Amino acid sequence: MENGELTSELKGEAERLGFQRVGVCPAVTPEGIHRLHEWLGAGYAGEMSYLDDRRDAYAHPGHVLEGARSLVVMAMNYRTTEPGSGGAGLGRVSRYAWGSADYHDEIHRRLKQLRAFLLGRRPSARVRGVVDTAPLLEREFAQLAGIGWVGKHTLLLNRDMGSWFFLAVLLTDLELTYDRPFATDHCGQCTACLDACPTDAFPRPYVLDATRCISYLTIELREAVPLALRAGIGDWLFGCDVCQDVCPWNRRAPATDEPAFQPNADANPMPLEALFSLSDEAFRHRFRKTPLWRTKRRGVLRNAAIVLGNQGDPAAITTLARGLGDEEPLVRAASAWALGQINGPVARHALVDRLSEESVPEVQREIVAALRRIGGSPGSEPDDASSDAE
Repeated sequence: MENGELTSELKGEAERLGFQRVGVCPAVTPEGIHRLHEWLGAGYAGEMSYLDDRRDAYAHPGHVLEGARSLVVMAMNYRTTEPGSGGAGLGRVSRYAWGSADYHDEIHRRLKQLRAFLLGRRPSARVRGVVDTAPLLEREFAQLAGIGWVGKHTLLLNRDMGSWFFLAVLLTDLELTYDRPFATDHCGQCTACLDACPTDAFPRPYVLDATRCISYLTIELREAVPLALRAGIGDWLFGCDVCQDVCPWNRRAPATDEPAFQPNADANPMPLEALFSLSDEAFRHRFRKTPLWRTKRRGVLRNAAIVLGNQGDPAAITTLARGLGDEEPLVRAASAWALGQINGPVARHALVDRLSEESVPEVQREIVAALRRIGGSPGSEPDDASSDAE
């Protein structure tokens, strides 16, 4: 079988498996590798130390598959319906996480089938499929494979699909027939994505400071969200779609009929009160096979408390008072901040009661700062309760 025929069959099988776009490119050092090094050097990765730990591996796909010569890059559409209307007590979840399954599992299952298809024709080939966890600059290779261009919001854009799609790559040591790189940037003079970012996470076009990005703050960050960025989170419980929602290229993106990506009734948006009653085991049962599992219970409840604080609805005080007694200091601290945002005598009473028994300095500082915002100083303050939370 000639390379061209094999490549054509491989693309056809990928489309049959549910990938809407397929392109093929050579396994080479990505042109933008220097931008990755500059980005890491600027500290924009925040706590994502695994990126810096593997920086050398990004230099060539051969670090992902020894002897790699070709990359089959695929895009799978995940756009379903439009965001539901929000409101008090509800938190927004990024569109890709609305469904009943983790996209990694769904895509890996298909990559295994595509790998088996290729090995059925070339049994001696080396083949590996990956989905955004390997040290591979997928967007660079997707552009090289002709699928689209990298937009000013740093996401890959396709003229027909917008940016509502996942990327997956099948690497092989076979030489396939390559597509032409996508050579045109169709963003033009538009800066809608940059202007709309609630936390000013773009220091300049095509560069994202992850430490200010709501997706990073609500998913990757394991500690307390910096005070200055909490208000910018708004009602985002998990992830953020703002820069994609305003992108003109997403206005006509098609909807997928993939069952696993269809939104659950309580995901678009998600009721927050019930989250505070979930034990670790209950949280695991509900979210183990969804993207929200990455943030774990403590992270999701931290985010939920911040959203409730931003909404400022007194009806949330009972829920936040429960969070103030949570076993996780991270959740208690966020709940204290949120109660300080809502204000009022009931919130103050809950904070004063908790302060009398709180032993974790970070939480103590959040409680004291919240009480000061409400008005007046608490009866007793820890010696080191000062400006850290203010």
